[in-house]
Amino acid sequence: MDIAEKFALEGPLAPPMANGELAFAEPWQGRVFGMAWALCESGCFKWPEFQANLIDAIARHDGTHEGEYAYYDRFQEALEALLIAKGLTSGAGLESRQQALAERPHGHDH
Repeated sequence: MDIAEKFALEGPLAPPMANGELAFAEPWQGRVFGMAWALCESGCFKWPEFQANLIDAIARHDGTHEGEYAYYDRFQEALEALLIAKGLTSGAGLESRQQALAERPHGHDH
């Protein structure tokens, strides 16, 4: 199954697209998308499970109206929630990794 078949390309769950291709404004967006794709393909979760988490993340944002809507922020939120729910990581583990990455020198992109 290719990306076009797996992902809803219309409606509120659709990723940003440009000329029929996935569009990423920042490198991290492509990375989080790639991680979700790879984890799904490796059997860590089924894509409908991720979609359900994405729907929840979008609904929470819509319910609070906090800040500007950013698709990949919700995408990352949904992936993190699913990984925690599946026991593949913990909230503390994610926070620790985020802190370590934030402490890297400016311009260090990998």
